Amino acid sequence: MKKDIYVVGAVIIEDGKILCAQRGPTKSLPYKWEFPGGKIEEGESPQEALRREIKEEMRCQIEIGEQMEHTVYEYDFGIVHLTTFSCKLKEEKPLLTEHASIKWLLPGELKSLDWAPADIPTINKLDMAKNS
Repeated sequence: MKKDIYVVGAVIIEDGKILCAQRGPTKSLPYKWEFPGGKIEEGESPQEALRREIKEEMRCQIEIGEQMEHTVYEYDFGIVHLTTFSCKLKEEKPLLTEHASIKWLLPGELKSLDWAPADIPTINKLDMAKNS
């Protein structure tokens, strides 16, 4: 039986653009794009995990808003339960520490990247919101 992996992702929006992060070459799903975030540790709420992960991975602080999406996706390495949240930067700009690259894109440009499958329902929701 595959392992359940509970993760969170930050949809960081600034000036109408969304932060996209490219996974590094040594990670699972190398070079796929994702919303930054990570695993929820034992005893953490999703919001606490997201705050911690963004601080660790991008050296910045975020303000967490509404939950955007919850997706369950089965990969070969396990079943990922991804919850994404709408977020804003507090002060610092994100720094590249773990990811290969970051980009700021408009909602309509997101589908131009090669996303990790679990992130795609959030992309679709953002795309629908821009069209409504």
